[in-house]
Amino acid sequence: MTLIHFAFSSAFLLGLTGLALHRTHLLSALLCLEGMMLSLFIALSLWTLQLNTTNFSASPMLLLAFSACEASAGLALLVATARTHGTDRLQSLNLLQC
Repeated sequence: MTLIHFAFSSAFLLGLTGLALHRTHLLSALLCLEGMMLSLFIALSLWTLQLNTTNFSASPMLLLAFSACEASAGLALLVATARTHGTDRLQSLNLLQC
């Protein structure tokens, strides 16, 4: 495993660990998801550059577009949660109570 592969794998695993273990605020969960998506984007971009093919050149841009949609939906959810509940703490959110 090269140093570049190790760096992107560790960045993805750090985001996954942060998402799994440090779930106190919705904003921190969204930031962990964004870190995971950016590490996947960079890894997919470098993978297409190493293959020297144009068949997969649209895949990183498609992933980046989905990542932008996920970020905007997450921020809208964060604003709606902060307006209705007054905080973004995940412990105060109850899915059974609408």
